[in-house]
Amino acid sequence: MDARLDGLREKLGQVADVQAAVALLEWDQETYMPPKGGPARGQQIATLSALAHRLFTDADLGNALRELEDRADQLESDDAKLVEETLYDYERAAKLPEAFVHELAGEQSKAFQAWAQAREESAFATFEPHLAKLIELLKHKADLLGYEGSPYNALLEDFERGMTADQLRGIFAGLVPRQSALARRIVESGRQPDTAWLEQDWDEESQWSFTLRVVEDMGYDLEAGRQDKAAHPFTTNFDLADVRITTRLDPRNPLSALSASMHEGGHALYEQGFQEKDRRTTLANAPSLGIHESQSRLWENLIGRSLPFWKRYGEVIRDHFPGQLDAVTPQQLFEAGNVVEPSLIRVDADECTYNLHVILRFELETALIEGDLDVADVPEAWNAKVKEYLGIEVPDDARGCLQDVHWSHGAIGYFPSYALGNLYASQLFEAILEAIPDLWDHVAAGEFAPLRDWLRSHVHQHGRRKLAREIVRDATGADPSPEPYLRYLETKFGTLYGV
Repeated sequence: MDARLDGLREKLGQVADVQAAVALLEWDQETYMPPKGGPARGQQIATLSALAHRLFTDADLGNALRELEDRADQLESDDAKLVEETLYDYERAAKLPEAFVHELAGEQSKAFQAWAQAREESAFATFEPHLAKLIELLKHKADLLGYEGSPYNALLEDFERGMTADQLRGIFAGLVPRQSALARRIVESGRQPDTAWLEQDWDEESQWSFTLRVVEDMGYDLEAGRQDKAAHPFTTNFDLADVRITTRLDPRNPLSALSASMHEGGHALYEQGFQEKDRRTTLANAPSLGIHESQSRLWENLIGRSLPFWKRYGEVIRDHFPGQLDAVTPQQLFEAGNVVEPSLIRVDADECTYNLHVILRFELETALIEGDLDVADVPEAWNAKVKEYLGIEVPDDARGCLQDVHWSHGAIGYFPSYALGNLYASQLFEAILEAIPDLWDHVAAGEFAPLRDWLRSHVHQHGRRKLAREIVRDATGADPSPEPYLRYLETKFGTLYGV
């Protein structure tokens, strides 16, 4: 065995272990940590984040990586790719001083605590100074990393490698008019389904058991994962054998928890699908958040909001809510999951308007980073864009600019991945339907193995061996394009609503 490669894998394993400890602290912070634990938790996360950064940016590791790169043609293909991807990460990380990493991690933890309180109180002023500090730090991070064009590009690279703000603007410019027009035609048609049967109280324990049944049927290994509750659902990964999801329960709408669990379950299946030999290395990761989101959006929407899904799970959900759904048909459940109506909350938005929520966030965060928007003006700017894109008034900050957790994590550049995930998912799904012509029969029987196996083979197992565009191109035979997504929306909703 190559001593340099052995040393590289050992060092990456150490870094992964520390990062897993950080992730565990962050998971606990959003699930079970008592409120007074916030300050100490922030310090713990900051210390361990700086330690992980120190381990990863060690000069000896850099020298080993460059030496291995020089003889990449002598390495096995997987080893060469490991060196290539790790060196890419190393060179970016080495540009960030350890003191900066420590400060940023500490501020992120403080910002999360402030966000949680601000959201509870619907008071942006509570979160404002923390967001202002994070924006200041992220601008500095962009300067440290270096960029061409917008400073936003440096931050976007962390989430969607190779993408730029200008490219996103071009993609979104093609989505907005067609999605807006479709949503407008549906709303103006007056053909919304009758969902009066939803106006009941829905037991939270029954919701919990139903969502667990569905994600387990999807293939989520509950011996290598668990589901918990969080204010904002998320997935985290400590190891291939410990991938955890969270959901949130709405006593007035059981479909909300189902969507959240299927969404996070899609993320978790991806994380559980990396190759065993890649454990504790750079390759056991997605190449982009857009590809990651393609998996969650595919399960949540293309499967979970389909009629074949409800042909099977209409019976299952009736069993979990005895007497409440006896007269409700699979068609009614399908229609209830596909109501098109402009709404305030992104995670509850219908498929026709969802990307509009993402695009307005992208426009606001680029303006913040590029210096065209002051943090103090975020609520006003947010409310104006919601009115422009969705035609509705924002009644308070909790249902406006405080609804998402991402900015409190310093995750500027993350939101576009949701829209890109929709595009990738639809393009992949066209290839899936061609490869598995009887897929809908399997879904209607609650059999997800054919779909899961296709995703394992064409997406999950590659980890970071391929870039996002390469995964899509190799799986579908075409470069990523918005057209499959627009075809999906216009076909599905055009048929459902007769528009």
